[in-house]
Amino acid sequence: MTELGSNTGEQVIRIPDGGAIELAWGAATDIGRKRTHNEDSLVALPPVFAVADGMGGHAAGDVASDAVVKRLAELAGDDFTTPEAVIQALRQATVDLVSATDVEGVGVGTTVTGAVLTRSEEQPQWAVFNIGDSRVYLLEGNLLTQVTVDHSVVQELVSAGLLDPADAEQHPESNVITRAVGFNAEPMLDVWLLPVKRSMRFLICSDGLSREVDHERLRLHLAAGMEAEETAKALVDAALAAGGRDNITALVVDVVSVDG
Repeated sequence: MTELGSNTGEQVIRIPDGGAIELAWGAATDIGRKRTHNEDSLVALPPVFAVADGMGGHAAGDVASDAVVKRLAELAGDDFTTPEAVIQALRQATVDLVSATDVEGVGVGTTVTGAVLTRSEEQPQWAVFNIGDSRVYLLEGNLLTQVTVDHSVVQELVSAGLLDPADAEQHPESNVITRAVGFNAEPMLDVWLLPVKRSMRFLICSDGLSREVDHERLRLHLAAGMEAEETAKALVDAALAAGGRDNITALVVDVVSVDG
């Protein structure tokens, strides 16, 4: 488990053309009730917020997630970054992992998902991204939306109309993903651009949370009005109470205010 940045923090991001964005965030993670070690990693260093989940069953999954968040952390320091910089960081992480193997000698991999502050047409935006089945959710008002789309066998079946979403978690291939960072392969990233708005609340999490806590319970926790760190801890506790079958990581990021 690698945690880069503070578990809780606040920062004001200055907009070059005038104005500012005030952010607050909080994170929590747990090994869960079934695993022997935590293969999740996270980075919370503005303008980068991300969670990586080392591939289950691989002895060096924590090495893979560590490499990804360390490369993403190199983008910190500036107020804004770009999706292209994220892709390049993940390419560098892939190179870092060429020499890493699991006990079966087949290499290691990790999911990654997150959000970075960027600028498009001179306007501040969030670039939400993912590879694998870790997720980013967005709460606006009382409406919770899953922004990312899982790269998994089950999601492909759901998208094709061959599987009811309600049956996805019970499917025998529910843990099989179709994209990852590592294995000496080009990282295939999906990106969504969202305008920065006051009162946006993001949840960035590993599947150890989303597989244990359903959409409505996630919404209730995120909309309860607690601070970011308290919310992240409450979400992790909810996943543990539901069984905690995997490592659990929750990173909550709030847009407190937007000026200008």
